[in-house]
Amino acid sequence: MGLTIGVDIGGTKIAAGVVDEEGRILSTFKVATPPTAEGIVDAICAAVAGASEGHDVEAVGIGAAGYVDDKRATVLFAPNIDWRHEPLKDKVEQRVGLPVVVENDANAAAWGEYRFGAGQGHDDVICITLGTGLGGGIIIGNKLRRGRFGVAAEFGHIRVVPDGLLCGCGSQGCWEQYASGRALVRYAKQRANATPENAAVLLGLGDGSVDGIEGKHISEAARQGDPVAVDSFRELARWAGAGLADLASLFDPSAFIVGGGVSDEGELVLDPIRKSFRRWLIGGEWRPHAQVLAAQLGGKAGLVGAADLARQG
Repeated sequence: MGLTIGVDIGGTKIAAGVVDEEGRILSTFKVATPPTAEGIVDAICAAVAGASEGHDVEAVGIGAAGYVDDKRATVLFAPNIDWRHEPLKDKVEQRVGLPVVVENDANAAAWGEYRFGAGQGHDDVICITLGTGLGGGIIIGNKLRRGRFGVAAEFGHIRVVPDGLLCGCGSQGCWEQYASGRALVRYAKQRANATPENAAVLLGLGDGSVDGIEGKHISEAARQGDPVAVDSFRELARWAGAGLADLASLFDPSAFIVGGGVSDEGELVLDPIRKSFRRWLIGGEWRPHAQVLAAQLGGKAGLVGAADLARQG
């Protein structure tokens, strides 16, 4: 199969891109994300039409945040869109006249990194995305492993602290409450409130108040050596690395790929994640260690991965 389109549904925009067999994006088209579920279907179709203009496209892959069924057709549940057993594949196929594959967005990003990014050369890869929440994907034996019902790799909702912090999913103590962009901001606010004298740079980048601290401020302050910002990254990395150690016991991959907005800080977060991983890896002194790699495709991973999954049918 030749050219396919990948669609990435974001909170503020929906991006569609024509992707070739080498993972290169040939054209893109973006539309604003509407507030309604039906409006999003309309926007997906408009983005596909815009991106495909002038190209002979053969299929469409859609990355959707939520649980996607085993047939890659229905969004069973989406946390940020009012989709409950939404037949997204059928709706879009009828409108665009092309075969459609629907995949969880973290799975699509993982596949993109495996095929065209940091995972090249590895047969067994576990991907995690450290964004507002924590997502993931499993590639074992060169295949994306989705589980019997299509909803595997929801790593963010593994309970790491019994009766811990309340999660948006309704459970308590989920991993993403301790290793995510949201967790990073919470750590920084707690530490700045306790020792404001150690957060002078961090507070100076915002409006001067603890409540005004944002993720971008923490990143910039950490690069300038602000003690609270640096310690907040270390705390996030401690939880992230410990979780990877548990995943190594489950899957024994040759590499972990860390993506998402938090990973954009590079070695500032990756180096302490590696140290935490080695610290908590059971039998780590005696067993081979998986590599912990930075994602390479950035925000394009989901779009490229969805397009490639559509190519494979």
